[in-house]
Amino acid sequence: MVKSLKILLWRTLAVVSLVLGVIGAFLPVMPTVPFVLLAAWAASQGWPRLEAWLLDHRTFGPHIHHWRLNGAVSRKAKWFATVALAFSAVSLQLMPLPSWCAWARWAVPLIFVAVLLWMWRRPEH
Repeated sequence: MVKSLKILLWRTLAVVSLVLGVIGAFLPVMPTVPFVLLAAWAASQGWPRLEAWLLDHRTFGPHIHHWRLNGAVSRKAKWFATVALAFSAVSLQLMPLPSWCAWARWAVPLIFVAVLLWMWRRPEH
């Protein structure tokens, strides 16, 4: 019973992460790669077929392999993330926000900068 519940929770995390990753591919504010990496990791815990599918995927597979080997992020992915986050930060500045979340105008770009600094320090494959 406990084992099947664990598998169900791992599979749920894998599916939710994968769905969020797909949404992130179309929404400029949401990241894709971290959610796909999380989905692959969760699948490795309880859904080997999904993990194998992700590892063999033409788009996601190489990124997952490079990440697992040495935490590498490709230069192309770094540039894409930089442009996407810059676009999101500018969009946020132009977006009308209610006064109760005005803090987002400076907090979100600060988080973006921290993420980019971390990501650009990652090795490349």
